[in-house]
Amino acid sequence: MILTIDVGNTNTVIGGFDDCDKLLFESRIDTDRYRMADQYAIILNDILHLYKYSPEDFSGAIISSVVPPVTSQLKEAVTKLCGCKVLTVGPGLKTGLNIKIDEPASLGADMAAVAVAAKEHYPLPAVVIDLGTATKVLAVDKTGAFVGGIIAPGVKISIEALANRTASLPLISINNDPPLKNVIGTNTIDCMRSGLLYGTAFMIDGMIEHFEQELGEKCTIVATGGFSSVIKPLCKYDFVLDRSLIMTGLLDIYKKNAK
Repeated sequence: MILTIDVGNTNTVIGGFDDCDKLLFESRIDTDRYRMADQYAIILNDILHLYKYSPEDFSGAIISSVVPPVTSQLKEAVTKLCGCKVLTVGPGLKTGLNIKIDEPASLGADMAAVAVAAKEHYPLPAVVIDLGTATKVLAVDKTGAFVGGIIAPGVKISIEALANRTASLPLISINNDPPLKNVIGTNTIDCMRSGLLYGTAFMIDGMIEHFEQELGEKCTIVATGGFSSVIKPLCKYDFVLDRSLIMTGLLDIYKKNAK
């Protein structure tokens, strides 16, 4: 089995693939940059046993991270726990991705992983929408090259900014609320929810339209990230919802380097 770990600014996602490339489990924990390697090892061990696996089941692991202080601690934790080789996504690791941006080495590990997954598993050209802590829209052209994208504040960041920078707007939660029926809100909470959710959806629709214009043809649209299932129904464009896209991309990168 192969262990895949994506360290985001808010959550760390942990997945396990079998020898047939089937994702057997996926778990999320909060990202804590102050946790030590042994603490991460204890948490990982508990997660594996929760899903009825043991550390000895894993022959390799790969980590993508946008939080450098956590990367080394997690790598040490996995090495101690599983005793296997641990790869980290970054310069020097083969991705098979032609990166056509100004500074290829600056491409985030998470963005590289989702771009690889889009290239390997979906018709090209492709637009990938990652709705996590930040909202990212990425473009992979018809040759499979990563050509760039956009990064904007994510839904959670926007919620927190409204609550923290205003005197009377509350901190709201949107994941478990009933779906919005209208864009025009009739109370403070619905006005905020509409602005955050429809605002993000309309931005994504506009980005897809302009991405397709710049790429010169219709694209496969793939969405991933924690807020993807909330935003997708509000968009006019139809796209594939793939919540495990980054896990798949990490496995693809691992296989390119395992030999």
